[in-house]
Amino acid sequence: MTSTSRRWVLASTPNGEPKTSDFEMASVVLPPLREGGIIVRNTFISVDPGVLDRLTRDSYAPQLRPGEVVDGFTVGVVTASQNPRFEVGDRVTCGNGWRESYVSSGRGVMKLHPKVFGPPISERAAIGALGVSGLTAYFGVRGVAQARSGETVLVSSAAGAVGSTAIQVARNLGCRVVGIAGSEDKARLVVEDLGAEACIDYRKEPDLSAAIARTCPDGVDVFFDNVGGKTLDAALLNMSQGGRVAISGQVSEYSRVQPRGIRAVGEFINRRITMTGFVVWDFLPQFREAMAEMRGWMVSGQLVFREEIIDGFENAPAAFVGLFRGENRGRRLIRLASGD
Repeated sequence: MTSTSRRWVLASTPNGEPKTSDFEMASVVLPPLREGGIIVRNTFISVDPGVLDRLTRDSYAPQLRPGEVVDGFTVGVVTASQNPRFEVGDRVTCGNGWRESYVSSGRGVMKLHPKVFGPPISERAAIGALGVSGLTAYFGVRGVAQARSGETVLVSSAAGAVGSTAIQVARNLGCRVVGIAGSEDKARLVVEDLGAEACIDYRKEPDLSAAIARTCPDGVDVFFDNVGGKTLDAALLNMSQGGRVAISGQVSEYSRVQPRGIRAVGEFINRRITMTGFVVWDFLPQFREAMAEMRGWMVSGQLVFREEIIDGFENAPAAFVGLFRGENRGRRLIRLASGD
């Protein structure tokens, strides 16, 4: 029996902020299942702002070209298997993009163990708090910035998928945590739901650097940055001596034809600042240990992971574009028609 699957591919390289017309849905015939292979039907896919960097240029991975499947992380169920590692009905996660179904040798596909991804933890956590976005926050705060109890930690895009987790990781380490977000509603969420001491609504502040100075009068020891540009400069002007900056993302720069870059470079000398860029795969050998600690926080209520679930595979491009308009509140996921 011949099976088909829909997938979203890049139609044209975005010029500036992405548009839904930059994406095109394509139907393909799945190849026949061979020995060692599996077929997976996806139930959830992620939309991630960092993907825009790959759509427009070479970054930590080669640039995507028109016709290639758009990046995204998935949760799905095995519907057929000729691989002894997988049984029909197994729940799995993978990072092979916006697809309804796929055939795989099993390479890069991780089975979701029910002891980890069982009640009260949803399997969606595999592409959320216990997946790339959550682990990026964890390792950025703990491993890269080495935040310590009593320090002041500032987090940009604090209501987003990575930032919201970074806020809570720093808080759980005993830090004084301050967020930066893009609306009163988001700022309220960061304080009331995530436990930050304060959150700056940058859209209301004519001088973000001055706002950070008011909120962090003793300086910023750690800046966890997801935004770049003017936000990064404003933070650099308020760093403590020996402050550390962990660069997780640069969402303000991804859609710029000419990146703005950093202007306050002199502060690295004046304040003895260190800044480190990273990707989560740098810490792959430590994933299991980190997931165990974060799961414990989730079960105890010390880590709340906010999801925004949008129904319908056809809505993936619009959901992605909305990330750059500040529409999202937490991790944005697409639930396919077969999702639960």
